[in-house]
Amino acid sequence: MRWGGQGEAGRTAAAALLALASAGLSACVDKADQPRPVAQGDPARGLAVIEAVGCAACHTIPGVAWPEGRSGGDLAGFGARPFIAGRLPNQPGVLTRWLIDAPSLDPGTAMPPMPLNQAQARDVAAYLYTLDDD
Repeated sequence: MRWGGQGEAGRTAAAALLALASAGLSACVDKADQPRPVAQGDPARGLAVIEAVGCAACHTIPGVAWPEGRSGGDLAGFGARPFIAGRLPNQPGVLTRWLIDAPSLDPGTAMPPMPLNQAQARDVAAYLYTLDDD
């Protein structure tokens, strides 16, 4: 039986394409499941910064009991998400920039620039990457 009228060459090409697509999709899933290291970031300091700056005024954040903001969304599972704000790649460098000045990356965002320096942003990023779906 011939597949798509292409004979053996067509079947081989289709199998190769399917294998590449499967490998590509599994690579995406594997990356999302791996922890993202933040150079010089400390999750414990990050939690302290989150509490001091008041991130929970807008966000619900595991580990922060009060307040529980809703306008900025729930950050539970953030470490497993492939995107920041649904559109930017969830990578440490991008997240650090986002935490300091989100509007510079997405002018339409409701998240304001935050009073964080680079070290504080790395610490907050390190904490956010500890938040998984478990």
